[in-house]
Amino acid sequence: MSGGRRASGGPGGGRALGLGAVLLWLCWRAAAERLRYSIPEELPRGSLVGPLARDLGLSADELPARKLRLSADKQYFTVSEGNGNLYVSERLDREELCGESLSCSVSFEALVHNPLNVFHVEVAIEDVNDNSPVFRKAVLELEIGEWTLPGARFPLEVARDADVGSNSLLTYELSSNPSFSLAMKERQAGKKQPELVLERALDREKQSSFELVLTAVDGGDPARSGTVQIRVNVMDLNDNPPVFSKIVYEARVAENLPAGSLVLQVRATDADAGSNGRVFYSFGDVSEVVRALFSVDSESGEIRTAGPLDFEEKSKYSFGLEATDGGGLTDHCEVQIDVTDENDNAPEITILSLSSPVPEDAPVGTVVALLKVRDRDSGENGEVSCELSGEAPLSIVTSSGGSYKVVTASALDREQASEHRVTVVARDRGRPALWSSRELLLEVSDVNDNAPVFEEASYSAYVRENNAVGLLVLRVVARDLDAGANGRVSYWLSGGSAGAAGAAPLVSVEARSGAVYAQRSLDYEQCREFSVAVRAQDGGSPARSSTATVRVFVLDQNDNAPRVLYPPPPAAAGSSPGSVGSAFEVVPRSASSGYLVGKVVAVDADAGRNAWLSYELVQASEPALFRVGLQSGEVRTARAVSERDAAKQRLVAVVKDHGEPALSATATLHVVLAESLQEALPELSERAAGAEAAGELQFYLVLALALLSALLVLSVALAVLARLRRAGPPAVLRCLGAQRLSLAGAAFPADFCEGTLPYSYNLCVAAPPRANPEAAWPPPPLPIVPAEELVAGEPCEKPSPSSSAVLGEPPADPDAPQVCKSLHSFSLSFS
Repeated sequence: MSGGRRASGGPGGGRALGLGAVLLWLCWRAAAERLRYSIPEELPRGSLVGPLARDLGLSADELPARKLRLSADKQYFTVSEGNGNLYVSERLDREELCGESLSCSVSFEALVHNPLNVFHVEVAIEDVNDNSPVFRKAVLELEIGEWTLPGARFPLEVARDADVGSNSLLTYELSSNPSFSLAMKERQAGKKQPELVLERALDREKQSSFELVLTAVDGGDPARSGTVQIRVNVMDLNDNPPVFSKIVYEARVAENLPAGSLVLQVRATDADAGSNGRVFYSFGDVSEVVRALFSVDSESGEIRTAGPLDFEEKSKYSFGLEATDGGGLTDHCEVQIDVTDENDNAPEITILSLSSPVPEDAPVGTVVALLKVRDRDSGENGEVSCELSGEAPLSIVTSSGGSYKVVTASALDREQASEHRVTVVARDRGRPALWSSRELLLEVSDVNDNAPVFEEASYSAYVRENNAVGLLVLRVVARDLDAGANGRVSYWLSGGSAGAAGAAPLVSVEARSGAVYAQRSLDYEQCREFSVAVRAQDGGSPARSSTATVRVFVLDQNDNAPRVLYPPPPAAAGSSPGSVGSAFEVVPRSASSGYLVGKVVAVDADAGRNAWLSYELVQASEPALFRVGLQSGEVRTARAVSERDAAKQRLVAVVKDHGEPALSATATLHVVLAESLQEALPELSERAAGAEAAGELQFYLVLALALLSALLVLSVALAVLARLRRAGPPAVLRCLGAQRLSLAGAAFPADFCEGTLPYSYNLCVAAPPRANPEAAWPPPPLPIVPAEELVAGEPCEKPSPSSSAVLGEPPADPDAPQVCKSLHSFSLSFS
């Protein structure tokens, strides 16, 4: 057994010249390379043919990755996955494979992956002498007339040996007999015809028949032989044998002729008369294949087709005919029939390899399929061209040895087409042309080349304040065109005014659904709007993401009652014991209808209609004496003041907003009817004494309540501290309003520090006491008290104790008359 390798590009010459490894590698990849091995026939299964992997330049370590395998119509060989050697897998009979052909070989392709390449391998099957010579007949009957002269020759049947070469070279031997000998006659193509030679005249009366044995011996080692018995019957005189008109008859017919078609006619004549001159035709030494395809008419000599002729199986037939007369004399001729090709075979398409699925980022020119196209016809009938049918980014290129490669012609995009279905059409050049097709289905696998895309770049949501924790705010949706994990989208908060690091987030997002939930109850007065950035991220590697902004607008609810700034509440009206408990206004008894008594000033922390305020007088000592402006809150006299009206008047006004439901607050205004402040002081003193007694009682009640509250707060604080000690430090609250209302005294909330209250009112301020107890009128001018001292709120200054609407200190001398040294009226505005 021997193996050889020959490369058309000359890699052997490159090795002889000592070229570099790069040239060797390029030569190894040459598609036209062909490996040749030679083995004898009839080798048992598992016999080594040759080191295929080594001849292809593959090491044992590369074999698993390169996936060396064979592609053939019938697998006579197999390749070992461990060492890459080529072994026999089926019994090889040269005579079954190639018949009488002098050369016999089996061709197939060896496929190597990563990268994909194909190599052509040819294994020559050498003949061994496994067939003995065989005669068609077991007994040859010869009739020789006794008048036949010595030296006459009688052709004998030629033995057939299925082997080729020297194994089919036959020699003949004849059993010993003094009347006969054996001679050989040279025929065409070096063949020899055995002939029986008559050595002496026969005498039928002495011996009417002879039994001889003809032995055929081939040229093999060891030699094989076959025998046939020759029976010679001695007959009376027949001195003229039949004679063919030609030694060689030739005919040319097309394949696929119907059975019974006339091929040619042979003719032989015999000069004898009677039965000795009647000629009969028959096949000479021919194979069973010839007898199955052709028939000969024994009387007319017509040769007709008996079976279908196939040019692809055999293109030429040569056989002998025999003419025999009635006396037993024979003649022989040669018939040669050439079969011409017809375009009766469509191209055959074989898919050697198909790389499916292929990643969508595969570069242009990637080999996705390897095809082999073969047409069994010859000439133009066997010339094949291939093309692709169908809309796909693929093209087909010609390789060597009838192979074609299907490669990517442009970039693939799974999102546009997840699979490509094309048809390979192979068409020959015959007339008419025949074609065949094969469908290829190429699947495109996904790579993470698309980031998630939100349906909207920016989302807006509206939430009413005081919402429930866990309320669904909105749902964001992002879509990813990729598939599988590459298209699975998760959502995260990535920042924003409500999601910055270090601040407790106001909202959260569900990772799978994109639902945004409120994490706590929102307060319009603290945070009117905020935004967060939501990131959508896919599950690819590396992951891709995109971001959308979610703006949440907090809608106001009527959850804040109006707050009265003036007159101040009773708790903030006085700053020390003995001070007046609430604001008062002095109205002269000469005041006419419409006289401005004062103004109720109130604010509402809500917005919109919830902050629109209206004023209404709900209680008064003299209901008909005063009225309050519905929108302005100005308290004016409804009629002229009379002497019958009580000196002290108490007015209660209610302030309502326009929310649903409406919230309200009350303001109490004390009015003293007097022409001057000195006249009003006695009334104020009586009120102060009563207020002092009530204030003392109120003080003790508040003290008791404060002690209970302190104990409760201390218990809660200890419980919270213990829990925080286990859970860790709390997150810092976010989006808390920086401005807060002052807890002491009348003040405006921060939202009103930048606005102007469109009203003005008079404020009475008591002048400090003088050494001279007598009153001086008019008093010297006093400095205007700034608004910051009267109204509290961030970023405004906190009010000082003097910010009360009515400021007064009791005189140092209780017996001294308490008179107002001066009375100034000023206008107070906020801007």
